[in-house]
Amino acid sequence: MKISRKARFAVSAMIRLALRGENGTKTLSDLSADQGISLSYLEQLFAQLRREGIVVGVRGPGGGYRLAKDIEDIDVASIMTAVDDQAYTPPAANTGDTDEQRPTDSMWDSLSTQLHDYLGTITLGDVLRGNDVEEEEPRKVA
Repeated sequence: MKISRKARFAVSAMIRLALRGENGTKTLSDLSADQGISLSYLEQLFAQLRREGIVVGVRGPGGGYRLAKDIEDIDVASIMTAVDDQAYTPPAANTGDTDEQRPTDSMWDSLSTQLHDYLGTITLGDVLRGNDVEEEEPRKVA
């Protein structure tokens, strides 16, 4: 399992969205300012999250995005794989063009699977309960 910049940004933005509560919405421009992530980049991420049924768009005054599910039903692995199709490839699909397997391939495949499975057990609710995310400093935009 690779933890890309895209996946880290998506998880971070989802935590900010989860802080709004069950019925709260947040605009992408607000998330962009909070996280120091470009608006166009967030638009791409949230389009993918919406396709996967993790967030829903709300139109009109007070609109933006909100969680499509309860914070206990959204796990970190799902967020990561929704925005980054390279985040996790099951070992069977990792065979490549060659039939020859290096001695370490099964070790890396096993580690990747264990990391994916572990992140699949951590929900947004777990993250919110385990960290003081409200006190997080906004990122600096370079």
